[in-house]
Amino acid sequence: METLRSLLSGAVAMASFTAALFFLRFWFGTRDRFFLLFAAAFAVYGACQLALGLAEGSDYEPLFYLPRLLTFGLIVLAVVGKNRSRAR
Repeated sequence: METLRSLLSGAVAMASFTAALFFLRFWFGTRDRFFLLFAAAFAVYGACQLALGLAEGSDYEPLFYLPRLLTFGLIVLAVVGKNRSRAR
């Protein structure tokens, strides 16, 4: 079961890093802060999943919740910032 958890964490990390590169490519084209924040969020989440796959412990440890909190905070910041710029 430990091997399957590591394999799935690696797959999620790879998908997150791929999404980060995808959003980074759009940021280079548009220089829109929205894409940069999404790229950062997916990079942080990918790093968290990579650390989780390499760690011996459980994903219920508080240390693994902090990067997730940062990830979702960056996504909320990007969406709120994009909506505020449209309102002006």
